[in-house]
Amino acid sequence: MNEVLRQEKKFFIHQADAAVLRHQLGAVMLRDAHNGAQGYRIRSLYFDTPDDEDFAAKVDGLELRRKLRLRIYSPAADFAMLEMKQKQGPYQRKRSLRVSREEAARLCRGDYRPLLDHPEDFAAECYALMHCRCYRPKVIVEYLRQAFIARENHIRITLDGGIVATETCCDVFAPQLPMYPVLDPFRLVLEVKYNGFLLSYCKQLLDRVERSELSVSKYCLARGVSLGSEG
Repeated sequence: MNEVLRQEKKFFIHQADAAVLRHQLGAVMLRDAHNGAQGYRIRSLYFDTPDDEDFAAKVDGLELRRKLRLRIYSPAADFAMLEMKQKQGPYQRKRSLRVSREEAARLCRGDYRPLLDHPEDFAAECYALMHCRCYRPKVIVEYLRQAFIARENHIRITLDGGIVATETCCDVFAPQLPMYPVLDPFRLVLEVKYNGFLLSYCKQLLDRVERSELSVSKYCLARGVSLGSEG
């Protein structure tokens, strides 16, 4: 089980500003090894209760809230990461557990018993929560990410574009999915993640581009298309 506690800020940014920022970040920060020319693909299956309690908690801005998701980086992957993100004041706590492809496929079908085979307390916590509160797969969100890293303060700045989603299929390993667009193709999501404080040179670069703060997650953006609310 892996655990991270950090602050996270999200913004909308125009594609033209993103191109400038991408060049500037690449000059002073480390590029994620998986970036490539276009970035690397992320696909996440989000779970929620029958009444969409986690979606509502985020939209309503509740102080205590969580998200549960299953994340992969390729439909051909032989494993997935089960992740729980919890809001704790100004910080986001993220815990993750690696599960096999076969276990992940069962989670996609709403069968959470494979978690009982893991010795980690986090696995037992996820099973109890998802079983007792009747969590079910809700939506798959996919996008391309480019990431930049500063080792000094565990800073990670990402640019996410081409965000699409589907609620008609919850097989996270499906090679092809019937996706709908979540955002205007000329807008990206800029995420800034750091521990304690943001280093001045990173802040100066971010202050040069026009951006608007985003109060909801990609999960809420995706569900908002069908539920008629983005917060």
